[in-house]
Amino acid sequence: MNSLTIRRPDDWHLHLRDGDMLRAVAPESRHFGRAIIMPNLVPPVVTGAQAASYRDRVIAAGFARPLMTLYLTETTDPADVVQAHADGIITAVKLYPAGATTNSASGVSNFENVRDVLTAMEAAGVPLCLHGEVTDADIDIFDREARFLDRVLTPLRAAHPDLKLTLEHVTTSEAVDWVRAHPGVGATITVQHLMANRNDMLAGGMRPHFYCLPILKRGTHQTALRQAATSGEAQFFLGTDSAPHPTHAKESACCSAGCFTATHALPLLAHVFEEEDALDRLEGFVSLHGPAHYGLPVNDDTITLSKGSHLDFPARIEAYGQSVTLFDPGHPIHWHVVD
Repeated sequence: MNSLTIRRPDDWHLHLRDGDMLRAVAPESRHFGRAIIMPNLVPPVVTGAQAASYRDRVIAAGFARPLMTLYLTETTDPADVVQAHADGIITAVKLYPAGATTNSASGVSNFENVRDVLTAMEAAGVPLCLHGEVTDADIDIFDREARFLDRVLTPLRAAHPDLKLTLEHVTTSEAVDWVRAHPGVGATITVQHLMANRNDMLAGGMRPHFYCLPILKRGTHQTALRQAATSGEAQFFLGTDSAPHPTHAKESACCSAGCFTATHALPLLAHVFEEEDALDRLEGFVSLHGPAHYGLPVNDDTITLSKGSHLDFPARIEAYGQSVTLFDPGHPIHWHVVD
């Protein structure tokens, strides 16, 4: 198969930042119809009014159909969350365990302190997106997702069985198994976790543009993620977690966590799905399963991917005084989005 036409995809986990960085990177998601926009700005987006203002800035920067989220804190007002969702300002609420990733210091340390918010969300049908890692210093970074499943997510699901959950950027076979065992729970998978494992990041030297959180795991987990993404199972869908950081912050002694894939995510995914002999299931993963999970219609228009010459994507996005280096898998990609 050298050409594939699919419904326009959506990105169910996207970082756009703010200010000049927002203006630089927002147009790079041009191939996607909608995107769930992450709220971990500085300061974070914690109220409906702040989400409405951020939505206006995202649209002005060049991404026309953002789906906004609120950053859950231990002082979040349940009534504001419910009202923002009822008014169509937000699509979901994002839960960061405090200290888990970039700009997560305002996240949740004690889940009992957000119980009233979760109860209100469950009653009102407001979805919850989760960064699924514990943050204890004594737990190995490669084990933090698996521990989160047992310690946090299983009790959370039992206490709030009707709360719509999306476990974001799953990275382990344990997470894949947990999602399959809990019908109705959605799970996003990133481009980089399908394309690479920790050997690609660490063997022969540290490659900072492969460093993200949750961190890349061993190859057996990458295999499980590929199987899930290409299985056709509706619980799994695309969330790129594309995360722009200035090049100098990535290429530093203590580098920032995140991979920037918005520009070329779809050609990279076509490469993965072709390797797995599953191109006929790419549309489900990028265009159909996410809308079904969130109760939204699929996009009306289509895009076409074609296979041909080596994809020539830029090494960096340079705009508005910002420099962001793209994730480079280190081998040729031959799929293109036909504009």
